[in-house]
Amino acid sequence: MFANVLIANRGEIACRIIRTARRLMMRTIAIHTPADRGALFTRLADEVHEIGDGANGYLDGEAIVALARKAGAECLHPGYGFLSENAEFAEACARAGVVFVGPPPGAMRAMGLKNSAKALMQKAGVPVVPGYHGDNQNPKFLREKAYEIGYPVLVKAIAGGGGRGMRRVDAHMEFDGQLESAIREAQAAFGDGRVLIEKYIVSPRHIELQVFADTHGNCVHLFERDCSLQRRHQKVVEECPAPGLPHETRMSMATAATGAALAAGYVGAGTVEFIVDASRGLGPGDFYFLEMNTRLQVEHPVTEAVTGLDLVEWQFRVAAGERLPLNQDEIVCEGSAIEARVYAEDPEHNFLPSPGRILAMSLSGEEGLKGVRVDTGFAAGDTVTPFYDAMIAKLIVHAPTRADALKALNKELDDAVVIGPKTNLAFLRALMRSPEVVAGSFDTGFIDAHLARLGAVPQAPDARAVL
Repeated sequence: MFANVLIANRGEIACRIIRTARRLMMRTIAIHTPADRGALFTRLADEVHEIGDGANGYLDGEAIVALARKAGAECLHPGYGFLSENAEFAEACARAGVVFVGPPPGAMRAMGLKNSAKALMQKAGVPVVPGYHGDNQNPKFLREKAYEIGYPVLVKAIAGGGGRGMRRVDAHMEFDGQLESAIREAQAAFGDGRVLIEKYIVSPRHIELQVFADTHGNCVHLFERDCSLQRRHQKVVEECPAPGLPHETRMSMATAATGAALAAGYVGAGTVEFIVDASRGLGPGDFYFLEMNTRLQVEHPVTEAVTGLDLVEWQFRVAAGERLPLNQDEIVCEGSAIEARVYAEDPEHNFLPSPGRILAMSLSGEEGLKGVRVDTGFAAGDTVTPFYDAMIAKLIVHAPTRADALKALNKELDDAVVIGPKTNLAFLRALMRSPEVVAGSFDTGFIDAHLARLGAVPQAPDARAVL
């Protein structure tokens, strides 16, 4: 095992990596920008270095690699976001003699662009959404392809993510305007305006498979996560197992996911995302490859809860050249786990970020409560800055059944207190008590279709609070 690790990230994921590294007796080296001076993860690390000016240092790969060499780091964990899926950064780490805790650069490149990833998946026999994923970007040609596919269709940036560069088109006369809008947004966000055209699945469920591979040719899955509760393609709640998913479909998706990882020459932790056509049922022929995230996911605690495994530890072990700790038949899914993301944002005003100092915070009614986990990068007195993602914490519960997990999560949300920034706690309380969520009968459009019912519209002042 490595003697130390440089963590090229911040916030809750940096705290999360520190927790596992310490258990493995690894010295932790944190980097932070001036904007993150004094943040919780910097207080937890064994060694701390400031990098960059203002808030942008986490994207300076050259400076981070130079600092890793200077600090004597044996390995570098990129967390998620920032440089975690940057193949050039991984190569720079290798040239500097620092082990990158992540997949090979070739696998990142193979799965990084949606069109090449879909082509690779088709070759590997993994089902993909019907559409056009080729190189011809002539607007007239793309319009003809959309007509052939049949409306509604999705225009998607091939280098995209998080819903940027994505437009739904319901009629032929709307296509040109939506295409131009998607290209413009993709160019601004990713420096790449190329798009693909896909058939739009009317009632989609977003279900992803956690996969893990080592350098010895072994690859396993660690079951699925349902990430269908989204707002504008941004995940809000995730759970495992996916409600209502038949065992046969689960196994078919698992086979496709491990096949996808092997086809990409994958090593380490990755997530293969599928879109499932709920309007046709959830049968083994109703799912399609969406994309592969070549890193650890924000929602990985859900998988850890049901399997009892530490995925960050697995990442370190695989990066050190070890074999996977378990074979497929040794990995068991027990109970049900749900994760809800708590954000510093204002749901009543289009979920605008709400930075500010946290005056008081309590996110678990009983410290150490069995089946409850809180991953956070903040404590009372810390400040949520406007420079980074506005997530304050993740509330994760694990229970024998989904009904028990929902009950436990609702209790945690009811007891949760964050004073200072506005938060989405009230929105989450309403969401998790919605009849559709309780029944497990929702799709990716549920939140956006029911914002008023969920309280995500301007509200009159609470009379008790005013008094």
